Amino acid sequence: MKTIVKTIVISSFMAASVVLCSCQKEMNNSDNAQYASLLSVSGEGTTSLIEANLKSAFVETSALTETELASLLKMKVEEKLARDVYSVLYQKWGSQIFSNISAAESNHLNAIVLLLTNYGATDTSIGTAGTFADSEVQTLYNTLVANANLSIEEAYKTGALIEEMDIKDLTELIGSTTNENIIMVFDNLLKGSRNHLRAFNLQLTTLGVDYTPAFISQTEYTLIVNSPMEKGKQYRMNGKGNGQGNGQGKGQKGKGNRGNGSCSN
Repeated sequence: MKTIVKTIVISSFMAASVVLCSCQKEMNNSDNAQYASLLSVSGEGTTSLIEANLKSAFVETSALTETELASLLKMKVEEKLARDVYSVLYQKWGSQIFSNISAAESNHLNAIVLLLTNYGATDTSIGTAGTFADSEVQTLYNTLVANANLSIEEAYKTGALIEEMDIKDLTELIGSTTNENIIMVFDNLLKGSRNHLRAFNLQLTTLGVDYTPAFISQTEYTLIVNSPMEKGKQYRMNGKGNGQGNGQGKGQKGKGNRGNGSCSN
């Protein structure tokens, strides 16, 4: 009789353990399904944001301050500048890196516009390629293109210069806001700029060219180019983002399905 009881107890314990493990696995899978990266990074470092996941990762925040709006508009112009310069340099030199990163910068530009739209900002226009309303930016664009047209070496240096300029500005702007959505977008754009800087540095190294940074320190530059490409972290999908670019979230906080598994203790 004792043997029978012992057998029943052991069997019940094993069954409960299987159910518990199955439940835990299901909960973990459900939890993991709500998190996804915002970045798509190619082997050579071209980095784009996954727009659907970005939409789903937005959370509710207070309205933009004037300073935050100015920061977004500033980066909108810088991303357009990068896109337009790289597009011209691809036409000039035919190097695929300029085509790839130009497309990525267009994607970054769209991410800024998406963020502006999320807050109901009206200044979301992009304008004609190579044309800028700000005379100083227009002069900078013309100078960058003129220098980069001198040689392929100067073209790659121009790419590196633009990326380190973005790194400097993004770093400063991240430190000037507490807005979660701005920090999230800028942090991922920053990773993209560092990846693109690594990509241009590789081209310069292949040519045997030493590059001296102008906007960031030599120490920071060396640290960046000697570290691996960045993939980005996982963000909770508050809408329907699934990590594959199919998310349709509306930026509403706490809309995920966490804890909705069918298991119970």
